Amino acid sequence: MSADRKPRAFRLDEAEAAKSPDAPIIELTPDPYEAEALAAMASADPQEQAVEVAQKRGVVARSLFSWGGLFWSAVGGLASLAIGLWLTKLVDDLFARSLTFGVIGVVLAALAVIALLVMAGREFFGIARQRRIAELHIAFAEARTADDTVKARKLIKELVALYSTRPESALARAHLAELSQDIVDGRDLIDIAERTLIEPLDREAQREIAQAAKRVSVVTTIAPRAIIDVLFVAAQAIRLMRRIAEIYGGRPGLLGFLKLARSVGAHLTITGGMAAGDSLLQQVVGHGLAAKVSARLGEGVLNGLLTTRVGLSAMAVCRPVPFATTRAPGVRDVAPFLFSMDKKV
Repeated sequence: MSADRKPRAFRLDEAEAAKSPDAPIIELTPDPYEAEALAAMASADPQEQAVEVAQKRGVVARSLFSWGGLFWSAVGGLASLAIGLWLTKLVDDLFARSLTFGVIGVVLAALAVIALLVMAGREFFGIARQRRIAELHIAFAEARTADDTVKARKLIKELVALYSTRPESALARAHLAELSQDIVDGRDLIDIAERTLIEPLDREAQREIAQAAKRVSVVTTIAPRAIIDVLFVAAQAIRLMRRIAEIYGGRPGLLGFLKLARSVGAHLTITGGMAAGDSLLQQVVGHGLAAKVSARLGEGVLNGLLTTRVGLSAMAVCRPVPFATTRAPGVRDVAPFLFSMDKKV
């Protein structure tokens, strides 16, 4: 290099570069491994991945365009036609007997149609609301992984609107709305929303799970018939899933509950192997020890365990924000009395 040659200037500021067009500019290029690192972070948690897969299979899934959805839609259409024809014939017969009977029949039929439309509307909005909660869960996970502040603020507004009718969350919602304008880090904003607005709902959901598990374990221990065990466990599982959905903002009707049950079943299937490392394996072993002494007590413990697992899966699926600031609760966290029952035996 010659001694009189000036070193090349490198400028990062566009305003300064405009003053000196001949000076080369170093462009900031994204790290080629950053996207892969973010993707690895997103898929690092198998529990969160299982939740999202279960939500997409059940709550978020649009079954209308599947073969199963087509079948049930066709069956529903045929049933509606059959009921319509039967109702028309019934009204005609009533008019043939008496004008008064015919008018009463028409009025009752109109009331039935109105009630059916209202229930259908409630089903539609219930499914849409539950689907939106599942979509919020997935969007929050993506925004937190990418540390996207703009997306996080938008999602926080939707989360606050979701619980706008709950007076007990008014203080948390106001605090969160105020902080969303001051905090510039998207991940921190989502973590604060989870701690202030979602964790109180987590505690309420865990209380519901513990109470249901206790009822199931006690009733199935003293129930004289196996059919009573089956019916009671099924009824408690249905009630528990609906109650947890309501705690987190969902309002499932009949069809909405079926989609929710499908998500819960998918989550139980996916996380079945993961639970072996949790307290589930210990509890099954405990059940075997208890069963040697008391078969009925062992059945009660195992039924309580299964109810707890259903509740935890419903909690994971219905939660609008993924677990980040705290770990997902396990069986021992929610229902420790199931373990103490084994020790007493």
